[in-house]
Amino acid sequence: MASTLLEETRQAHDDVERLERLIVKDFATQPAASHKDKLLQSHRVRGMLDSVQDRSLKLISIYQDEDGARKEEIAQLRLGASDNVFSNFYDRLKEVRDYHRKFPNDDLTEAETDEALLQEQPMVPFSGEEGLGRFLDLHEAFQTFTNSKFGKQLDYYTYVAGVADFAALPRAQRLTKSYRDYLTALLAYLESFYERTQPLAQLAKHYEKLEKEFAEQWQAGSVVGWEDRGEGQQADSSAAPGMLDLDAFDSADELEILGAERLKEALQALGVKCGGTLRQRAQRLMLAKGKQLEELDKSLFAKGAAPAAVQSVATRERQSAAARAVALLEAKASKLCSMLSLVLEDTKGRIEKKQAQTYEELVAEQQEADEEAAVPEDSEEEDEFVYNPLKLPLGWDGKPIPYWLYKLHGLNLEFKCEICGGASYFGRRAFERHFNEAKHVSGMAALGIQNGKAYFEITQIADALALHRTLQEKRGAAASADGTVAAEEEIEDGDGNIYSRKLFEELQRQGLVK
Repeated sequence: MASTLLEETRQAHDDVERLERLIVKDFATQPAASHKDKLLQSHRVRGMLDSVQDRSLKLISIYQDEDGARKEEIAQLRLGASDNVFSNFYDRLKEVRDYHRKFPNDDLTEAETDEALLQEQPMVPFSGEEGLGRFLDLHEAFQTFTNSKFGKQLDYYTYVAGVADFAALPRAQRLTKSYRDYLTALLAYLESFYERTQPLAQLAKHYEKLEKEFAEQWQAGSVVGWEDRGEGQQADSSAAPGMLDLDAFDSADELEILGAERLKEALQALGVKCGGTLRQRAQRLMLAKGKQLEELDKSLFAKGAAPAAVQSVATRERQSAAARAVALLEAKASKLCSMLSLVLEDTKGRIEKKQAQTYEELVAEQQEADEEAAVPEDSEEEDEFVYNPLKLPLGWDGKPIPYWLYKLHGLNLEFKCEICGGASYFGRRAFERHFNEAKHVSGMAALGIQNGKAYFEITQIADALALHRTLQEKRGAAASADGTVAAEEEIEDGDGNIYSRKLFEELQRQGLVK
């Protein structure tokens, strides 16, 4: 309800607090599992933050009270000698009732409103190539680059890999209008993509910091790709042919040492009159020391030279300003590319994958993407949070089984088997069943033991080996007692014939073999 200014103030404060609680609730109780859920959640929170800012601006306007309406309304509420307290109260009550009679639909509960905000699905526009913000779609910028004079013919993958390598282009081509238009369009797309994929980030703060650093680097001449650019040119600069560095001279007498011809060349380079004696030429040059050309007296210039000299300075200033604007655009685009470095890498990987895929694979991938997009958002099959502090096993319905059933089956008892690599088995039934499973049989085979009933409930490696040795000794002793071992042993005589031990000993007693 907003029948009075004070009520509007209260309502705005209440909305700000409610939106803050909703933001916390959205992050705390609805964790986003997929990329799409995270993206929609971020845009939903961004919308609530914008609403908080709008209401905060409204509150600031109310508290500033430029029209005095708030102060006047507060004065009406104060009790005075001539004020009728009950009359004011019933007048206010009548306004409240009239408001709710006119707007009955505004009586929505806070829970209903909050639920509607949390279930809101923002519409975020992405092209098919962008894949819901996973990849960049630089085809338009690629076409502009390859079809322009400053660009060159190359494949799409190479362009994406070097999209931020602006210094590789010639300096003269980077100062053209077509290149500035290309940079502006590329930067606009990168900004749009960054804001669509990361709505909670503050791009303006990144730009503010970047512009401060750029200004310092430009003044120092250390901007990458623009190191040899200056901020202007003074009259005493020695960059042009024939000019002198006048800072190295303190008086006209020192200039006279250079001779008349050298001073004439310096004066001509500045566009100043070059006639007269040696002394006059030196004095004329000293007047230009530490000054811009436009600051000099026009009478010093030769006929028709003054406008040209001033024009050259203005041209250099315009060129410097244009170069600075282009360099700033390049710096912003490079910054965004570095912030989107992971997306760039994924984009390059996607390009390589598509180049290696057949038509049938591309169609199958597109069908899978369409099926994923067709899954309803309000599906009841989505995983819900289950309160399970005792870590009980889940039943057929996906909920923890009753605790009494958990205790009845002995699932609270843990059995470890060293032969199975230290695996844990919960419950007597699972523990006994595992002795015949492939994992335990493989563990026994690795020890050189054939699994059997004799090794039932043996879980320690040392116990299994000890039992195996004991069984082997018992089997050996029993076999020796009935002579089966002797019968199995084979002995070779001097001629290479092989006999069993029993037969060899009998032939040896008869002297038939040696």
